[in-house]
Amino acid sequence: MSKKKTGKIGVLLVNLGTPDTPNTPDVRKYLREFLLDRRVIDINPVGRYALVNGIIAPFRAPKSAKVYKQLWTERGSPLMYHGRDLQVKLQAALGDDYHVAFGMRYQSPSIKSALEELQDKSVSRIIVVPLFPQYASASTGSVQDKIMEIVREWWIIPSINFISTYCDDPGFINAFAELGKKYMAEDDYDHVVFSYHGVPERQVLKGSDHGYCKLGSCCNSYNKRNRYCYRASCFETSRLLAAALGLREDQYTIAFQSRLLSDPWLQPYTDEILKTMPAKGIKKVLAFSPAFVADCLETTIEVGEEFKEMFEHAGGEKWVLVESLNSSDTWVEALKNMVLEN
Repeated sequence: MSKKKTGKIGVLLVNLGTPDTPNTPDVRKYLREFLLDRRVIDINPVGRYALVNGIIAPFRAPKSAKVYKQLWTERGSPLMYHGRDLQVKLQAALGDDYHVAFGMRYQSPSIKSALEELQDKSVSRIIVVPLFPQYASASTGSVQDKIMEIVREWWIIPSINFISTYCDDPGFINAFAELGKKYMAEDDYDHVVFSYHGVPERQVLKGSDHGYCKLGSCCNSYNKRNRYCYRASCFETSRLLAAALGLREDQYTIAFQSRLLSDPWLQPYTDEILKTMPAKGIKKVLAFSPAFVADCLETTIEVGEEFKEMFEHAGGEKWVLVESLNSSDTWVEALKNMVLEN
């Protein structure tokens, strides 16, 4: 006897967010919502409010707007249209028994509007896929926090399953390896850099399992004690991706980018390490950004253009960024399998 279907299964894809336009007022609005999140800048609320509204948003918005204008295309923000493309392709792959919605943690389309879309479809349960492969409180944790804040107001709350981390998912690793192999087949690179978005060291230590994390060799293996450690997750993704690409340990470097303020963030810093490479005979580098599954300012501009310029200025000859997964067929298949398994 077949089970009675009580409704479609909802799938909620969530990415970080993007300004509505690359103009300074919209960029400032985005920065304020993003940086006022207590999980992003985890200091006392008064200090956070003063820092964001008094210093960061007023002075950083005009500079960021110029960069966003470089990034913007006829379709708008890459993070937005890659997310929409992924939504459409995953919907087709999963079929009529599922309804796939897409939302952003900050700005629009909001998580609230995406959840209301699923609510309107009377879904029987919801599978949430934050588009961050490695768990961090400031990304995945913030998405989960926001969703729980919203649904607690619902009279009927369906079962909700969060796919909190998939840094070691075979399909995710294979999707990035597939892209990288195309570049490696076209040229011989001296070295590979896996550059991840950074987080403050204190945030990693705050999430440590009873003091397990020491920001050292504890990340040399991935286990139940550090499964939700961002640093350990980045290391595990790198090890698996390096193995899939056929790299030895001395052929790749793990580094962290996009730090903010003066507190120590996860190290080594990508912008510092790449400047030392040409003097060591590393002239041609293939770069990956495996913390991002969609191209955005941090991949296209920071890694693809700014780091390239720094590397060449230091004496390097070739710096190439492997594009992100975006809505590639292999990535869609990987997501489909993750949803079905959950």
